[in-house]
Amino acid sequence: MTDHQLHHLLLDNLSTAVLLLNDELDICYLNPAAESLLAVSAMRFCGNSVNALFDTGDSTYDSLKEALATNHPFTQRQAPLTLPDQSHITVDFTATPIQTTSAEMLLLEMQPMDRLMKINREEALITTHDTTRNLVRGLAHEIKNPLGGIRGAAQLLSEDLHDQPELREYTDIISAETDRLCNLVDRLLGPNIMPKFLPVNIHEVLEHVAALAEAETRGSILIKRNYDPSIPEISGDRGQLIQAMLNIVRNAVQALHNSPQKRPAIKLRTRIQRQFTIGKTHHKVVCRIDITDNGPGIPENLMDRIFFPMISGRAEGSGLGLPIAQSAIHLHHGLIECDNERGETRFTIYLPLDA
Repeated sequence: MTDHQLHHLLLDNLSTAVLLLNDELDICYLNPAAESLLAVSAMRFCGNSVNALFDTGDSTYDSLKEALATNHPFTQRQAPLTLPDQSHITVDFTATPIQTTSAEMLLLEMQPMDRLMKINREEALITTHDTTRNLVRGLAHEIKNPLGGIRGAAQLLSEDLHDQPELREYTDIISAETDRLCNLVDRLLGPNIMPKFLPVNIHEVLEHVAALAEAETRGSILIKRNYDPSIPEISGDRGQLIQAMLNIVRNAVQALHNSPQKRPAIKLRTRIQRQFTIGKTHHKVVCRIDITDNGPGIPENLMDRIFFPMISGRAEGSGLGLPIAQSAIHLHHGLIECDNERGETRFTIYLPLDA
């Protein structure tokens, strides 16, 4: 094997994306990792200016020119790139000037950061959820204990007032409101039964939820399905999974009721996703469930807090549906995320298939 063949073999098998730019900062080489990262073929993309990857007003292009002119390498963290298909990714890259016998060139080595940033966000979300859940559970228990005493005292007082119905009305109100608060506290505590893991068909769960939603909305909201029939049964608690999916779908239904959308719709989509990390556990394969609606979306100021108890974008909302859904998904060692994208709100649930 010649040195030239060996160099090509090494570049072709690197996991790092490598681009070579000429002195005009036009792309003259991409290795296969770069083709995969940028979602282009080297044949079509070579000859284009690297500036096409950067947003208008981004100073990165000027920094690359300066690196070439001064012969000094530089590194940029979390640089946003716009790909030819108009999608966006974030990378760390190092630019290294190279002197050849005929020209000056610039070597770019890129590492995608989107997945790492996403994993960090997921870990922060899980940590925040656990902290919040422990805090809420502690507060709920502190609230629930005196409520029992208040209700008991109200019952005793009601018995003493058996011949004064106008006063018993007040003790009845105390008992009713105490029961309401106890019910609210129970909902704050979330599922208090550990899931019974049995084989579950996720599409049967989604069809059950879709049937309930169609009955509740009387067909005013279109429920679309896009299932992958190759997804095997997962290990889970059917009841808790139905409750989690139903809470998300009902959240979408409530959002669509306040929407001017002429054709309100909810899409249920399932897919297999490979090589996915949930928290600190890497899974070879997971089931991905997307629940998408074309409603008004979630306000940006609530996006980071929608899974916190008592947080709701509606005045009449309890703010408990999504936290309960998240608790159920976490008990299944899964992950739930939310995104506003292109006029749609999408909740994505990941459940392990290799557990």
